[in-house]
Amino acid sequence: MCDACVLESVKQRMLSRRGLLRAAAVATAGLAAANMGIAPAALAAGHGSVTDLTHELHEDFPTFFGQQQFFREQKFKYSEHKFNLFELRVNEHTGTHVDAPLHFSADGLSVAELPVEKLVVPLCVVDIREKAAADPDAQLTPDDIKAWVAANGEIPENACVAMLSGWADHLGTDKFRNADAAGKLHFPGFHAEAAKLLIEETKAAGIAVDTLSLDHGASPDFATHHAWLPEGRWGLEAAANLDKLPAKGATIVLGAPKHRGGTGGPARVFALV
Repeated sequence: MCDACVLESVKQRMLSRRGLLRAAAVATAGLAAANMGIAPAALAAGHGSVTDLTHELHEDFPTFFGQQQFFREQKFKYSEHKFNLFELRVNEHTGTHVDAPLHFSADGLSVAELPVEKLVVPLCVVDIREKAAADPDAQLTPDDIKAWVAANGEIPENACVAMLSGWADHLGTDKFRNADAAGKLHFPGFHAEAAKLLIEETKAAGIAVDTLSLDHGASPDFATHHAWLPEGRWGLEAAANLDKLPAKGATIVLGAPKHRGGTGGPARVFALV
């Protein structure tokens, strides 16, 4: 065999070996990423936009009970200490926040115990803005869910089903709480029968609202909370920017807090489209 032929043969074997090593490295990285709960780069780059579903939390943020529930005290100032630091005191259910199963059950999962695979899930947005504009006590009903399914297909496993009532537009005004002369609140929410339908017919992980409560404001008994949360599922209240998302196709990333024994807590929430 000529010298040139020998060199070419060795070259081809070396290139083939490099290809095998490169493929093995990619496969190993993919397995490691999967075991760590990290999506491979190709999947992680699969979205084109990110929408913030979180309202800014501040001292005057409206609360269900009406009293201030977020406080901060500056302990260090840059002008004096060369760094800033605030000490916070906050009710768990303030601002854009998570309701954990423990919130309405004796021994349900705390917010720290929510499985991470239930916190990054498909998002289904059910639009009830028309009837909410006509009636502040409007509720998302089983018929609304059935209409969504007829238009968009079945609700995916582990999905978050979100109510878009348009109520986030009222944040910063008295209408967000919409209390009457007797102190009763009037804003939209999930009907308990809608929650039960999702429990019985889907594997949805969570429900979300753009109001202060999973239940409509005038609810006398928190029936939706009692139906939904003890089933080991979570809720998201006071979501922002749901109107900027499609009815289906987005993925919600729920940055739930992780304090031991917590019944919920303020969260940073995103949607990937």
